[in-house]
Amino acid sequence: MAGLGRTRIAFPSQFASAFSFHRKFAICLTSSTTSNGVIFFGDGPYVLLPNINVSQSLIYTPLFINPVSTASAYIAGEPSAEYFIGVKSIKVDDKDVPVNTTLLSIDSEGYGGTKISTVNPYTILETSIYNALTEAFINETAARNITRVASVAPFGVCFSSENVLSTRVGPSVPTISLVLQNETVSWSIFGANSMVQVSEDVLCLGFVNGGENPRTSIVIGGHQLEDNLLQFDLATSRLGFSSTLLGRQTTCSNFNFTSNP
Repeated sequence: MAGLGRTRIAFPSQFASAFSFHRKFAICLTSSTTSNGVIFFGDGPYVLLPNINVSQSLIYTPLFINPVSTASAYIAGEPSAEYFIGVKSIKVDDKDVPVNTTLLSIDSEGYGGTKISTVNPYTILETSIYNALTEAFINETAARNITRVASVAPFGVCFSSENVLSTRVGPSVPTISLVLQNETVSWSIFGANSMVQVSEDVLCLGFVNGGENPRTSIVIGGHQLEDNLLQFDLATSRLGFSSTLLGRQTTCSNFNFTSNP
């Protein structure tokens, strides 16, 4: 286990101090069970096989600090060391999902907002956001003649894979978009990151219900991060993200440790 938070004792800060580079790191989690992903400390370029420089296509959004720690154990008055981004709205196939936007902001007591977590395997949503997203997703899949089937824990919404085509970016299902600081900046979540294959003929939406009044309204989990390169710039408090690398015909397991500088 490696600490990658904002604290001064975490790896990014210690490495930056020891080797005199910027307080910046990037993670690229693989979806493969047999190949490794990669973590870069310091700046890029981030070059993946076959000679694709992902650095050139990163989209940037501000990182925010929650004034109240969201850790399981913390000192009173200590700000959160985790990474929060500002989701303004959610879309499914470019259609707005009706959500209570006050839940998307962090209040004075540290509740609400959106954080990135490699600890949680799947994205966790506050109940009303979960219900609105799943309803919109179900409606859009029905329009594609994708049949809903019985749920498989921990997922609440599952489908038959019978009418779901396979594409370069995963199962052909509606695209979920997290709209960030404005309408032109969004994190697109395609089938490879939105769906989980739970059996040969059943796919489930890889988002789970986090209950009412959770500490954080949206926690983006590991499955949604796979084959996405994320650059955390602590010095300037911004996140660079690639969205799925599958559309560029590469993956997070395509870093060649023998040839990259």
